[in-house]
Amino acid sequence: MGSTVLSLRIDGELLDRLKAHAAKRGMSVQDYVVRTLIRDDFDERFKTAVEETERFYGDVTT
Repeated sequence: MGSTVLSLRIDGELLDRLKAHAAKRGMSVQDYVVRTLIRDDFDERFKTAVEETERFYGDVTT
């Protein structure tokens, strides 16, 4: 899988917070942001899959 460059402008305070979060995990800011985006994307896809399953099978809570 290839990669593409994404350039964005963020507030200095946000960058400082991102640096702090990344440092706590021993990561670069870039790695931290990418992992956060991947996690968010997974959460969204998982939620969608659960909703589609519930629509297909109906509400099976007992």
